[in-house]
Amino acid sequence: MRRFIGRDNLRKRLAPLEGAPGRTTYADGAVVVESDAETLLARPPFGLAHEGEYDHVHLAPLFDALAVDHVVAAVLVRLGGYAVGVFDGERLVASKVGSRFVKNRNKKGGSSANRFRRRREEQARALVDEAAEVAAAVLAPWRERVEFAALGGDRAAIEAVLAARPELKWARERALPRFFSVAEPRQRVLEALPYDLYAVEVVSEARGSRATVAADEPRP
Repeated sequence: MRRFIGRDNLRKRLAPLEGAPGRTTYADGAVVVESDAETLLARPPFGLAHEGEYDHVHLAPLFDALAVDHVVAAVLVRLGGYAVGVFDGERLVASKVGSRFVKNRNKKGGSSANRFRRRREEQARALVDEAAEVAAAVLAPWRERVEFAALGGDRAAIEAVLAARPELKWARERALPRFFSVAEPRQRVLEALPYDLYAVEVVSEARGSRATVAADEPRP
């Protein structure tokens, strides 16, 4: 089980430990901090290039990595709606959202069920085509600047959208490892995405106890 903590919240939580007795190891895009109270692993979403070992708590390389802003494309799709945007740091600089009705699955059998299924498939294809067209148009001007892509919503729907237009292939190639689960791809959801984009995967183990996962801290 994983938990993610916003970068500002994590910095506030860990800053008092700087220089404390312990051990800090930077390797493989993550840092392990061993203090008197706990052992904590933090993995920033956009990587952590620094490597090294220290015989005390040393957090400056982690904080430096968390402070860096990135240009990120976002494509969120579920059957029923989509949201596409570009973030320069935490600022949404381009976006478009849309929706199309897609019938829910029909549990009944018979010929009526087949007609229902075909109609649903047609609606789903129409949404995928529209979402792919919008994504291609919104992201094209930013393609050279975008460093990463955040994909979310429904995995099957996202794969269908990216496969629908060859010019979206690069978005998959730059996709972040984390898939962002969203119930509804709306404008407000897109605008709130930066918190999750910059949230850090954190796992902690209290000294003398069983391993625990660090809880999410409240959003600002």
